[in-house]
Amino acid sequence: MAKRDELVRQIQELMHKPENIRNMGIVAHIDHGKTTLSDNLLAGAGMMSYELAGKQLVLDSDELEQQRGITIDAANVSMVHEYRGERYLINMIDTPGHVDFGGNVTRAMRAVDGVIVVVCAVEGVMPQTETVLRQALKERVKPVLFINKVDRLINELRLTPEEMQRRFIEIISEFNKIVRGMAPEEFREAWQVNVEKGSVAFGSAYHNWAINVPLMKATGITFKDVIEYNQKGEQKVLASKAKVHEVLLDMVVRHLPSPLEAQKYRIPKIWPGDLESEDAKAMLSCDPKGKLALMITDIRVDPQAGEVATGRLFSGTLRRSQEVYLCNAKTRTRTQQVGVYLGPERLPTEEVTAGNIIMVTGMKNVQAGETVTSVEDPIEPFEELRHYSEPVVTVAVEAKNTRDLPKLIEVLNVMAREDPTLRVEINEETGEHLLSGMGELHLEVVTHRIREKGVDIEVSPPIVVYRESVAKTSKPVEGKSPNKHNRFYFVVEPLEKEVLQALNEGELNPQRYKGKELGRAMEKAGMKKEDARGVVTVYQNNVLTDVTKGIQYLNETMPLILEGFQEAMNEGPLAKEQVLGVKVKLVDVKLHEDAVHRGPAQVIPAVREAIRQAMLQAEAHLLEPKLKVFIQVPQDYMGSVTQEIQRRRGSILNMRQDGELIVIEAKCPVSEMFGFAGDIRSATEGRALWSTEFAGFERLPGELQEAVIKKIRERKGLN
Repeated sequence: MAKRDELVRQIQELMHKPENIRNMGIVAHIDHGKTTLSDNLLAGAGMMSYELAGKQLVLDSDELEQQRGITIDAANVSMVHEYRGERYLINMIDTPGHVDFGGNVTRAMRAVDGVIVVVCAVEGVMPQTETVLRQALKERVKPVLFINKVDRLINELRLTPEEMQRRFIEIISEFNKIVRGMAPEEFREAWQVNVEKGSVAFGSAYHNWAINVPLMKATGITFKDVIEYNQKGEQKVLASKAKVHEVLLDMVVRHLPSPLEAQKYRIPKIWPGDLESEDAKAMLSCDPKGKLALMITDIRVDPQAGEVATGRLFSGTLRRSQEVYLCNAKTRTRTQQVGVYLGPERLPTEEVTAGNIIMVTGMKNVQAGETVTSVEDPIEPFEELRHYSEPVVTVAVEAKNTRDLPKLIEVLNVMAREDPTLRVEINEETGEHLLSGMGELHLEVVTHRIREKGVDIEVSPPIVVYRESVAKTSKPVEGKSPNKHNRFYFVVEPLEKEVLQALNEGELNPQRYKGKELGRAMEKAGMKKEDARGVVTVYQNNVLTDVTKGIQYLNETMPLILEGFQEAMNEGPLAKEQVLGVKVKLVDVKLHEDAVHRGPAQVIPAVREAIRQAMLQAEAHLLEPKLKVFIQVPQDYMGSVTQEIQRRRGSILNMRQDGELIVIEAKCPVSEMFGFAGDIRSATEGRALWSTEFAGFERLPGELQEAVIKKIRERKGLN
């Protein structure tokens, strides 16, 4: 108990010293050893027994995570580490590696300033390693590298020291290539990892040891010694001389930035406000006396404490029972407890200051991505969190007993707030509740958790989510209002490829621009000048632009035209699926001079139907979601794998040899990927390692379109 009290005292003291704080995450491809490593770091901080480190997986506290051996939720913990006689507070987030839970990684990256990227020495840099590293660099988060499972190179693959060195050089250069390609211009060189400088470590999280150059210099341990200890089975002796937590946390303190350094270059990237303002200065200098600026990155609902929000405090001080303002929800609310995390527990304190990753309870209506600020004179909200995958698989859930219906609705609302990558929709016509998620596993976990909360449900087989788009330019199409007094003329055409790509990748963020600036940014991204000049809005990566000249009453009517446009984009003309990549041009309008005759009931349906008609003229078609599939397999099974991919309408993009294995990169439609795990296992006798990532939407082959539309319309109860 005394030890815990001392730890709490140290954390409370260090919370107020931003120069001694490190906010960091652990990211990796699935099964490369993140949570095992987190255990070791916790053991080193005195939060769990050393004997169990790597076996207990403390941060996988959820029952499902333990059953499946994967991380599903991001887990937070604060610990104290001593480096060269000085104490540091390390706020850490352990993130999932499975692509279906990538949304958790995106959200965690907003809260941290640095990451340890864990790479398995045997498998090397995998697709999901690249994805999580890309997510970190996009948020200006600095990486260091830990090459894990080195014991397997020695004991299983029996590599010679020279072969091991080659393997390490390969991993490091591939890692640095991604950093060079994705890091912000000014950090491309500085953020490369370097063995000599000690920003790369090697080891085995499972066996609790790690080494890097500073440790080798300090202790005289060489690589030769490491190999000998492993061959003799004396990994425990090695772990006592080269403790993994010491090596890695020293590396974190030395190479990852404090909030004081990081906020100077991160704030301009994640906050769209005026950088000369007082608010900006407070955030750039991580000022505890500045205006409150808290970004919420995660929500959990605790049966006892209610909603527990996790977030990063960029400026100001947050106190217990303080009234605060939520920028996105546009409401006031009050905090109950504030504090930090102590492993799976929460540690309440009277107040927390800028630079910390914090927990807050009691705030009502708060969601991930929310900006929490002072009630008087709120700050401009932070940029919204962009998730790089989209929900592409849907299941319908129904309560088995009608009396459970209110409880089901309540549970679904809670889950949608906990997980922003989950879409929940109630189909009024059929009474079904539709859940859309990142993939089969994501939805399995969600439905399991609904049942855990005591609601007995029936789940439909998974359905794929499509998008609608157009292939050419329509003629002007007229939309008449029901009273025949107003007419709207629209032309619909595909959005320029470069513009759509910039929107998809987040290079062009409409939120960042006010008024005419948006048009200029669109033109710069590749839109025709006259169309760009009239851009009114960007909605779900579709653009509405007004190319009319001097029409009376148009400004007053524009909000209603916008509503009609959004309704048309939410439900396309073919199968009421969302629309993607379409440019809608308002080319002419005739309006009644009396405002009474141009109300919502007149304008919205006229606009919506005209846009849908124009889409049909512009060769409307369906887009299907695709996945990139990466498969590592021994040469003998290459034929079976390529057959399996071709059977699923997949195309092989690339093949290369990596030692004994062949690495196949392919692209397949999501609709053909159900049951892939079992099939690939039997086709390769369990010898294939595979992973997927979302690869966007592509046009559905013409010969399949009619059947797919028919199926969707039947499911939705459309004629």
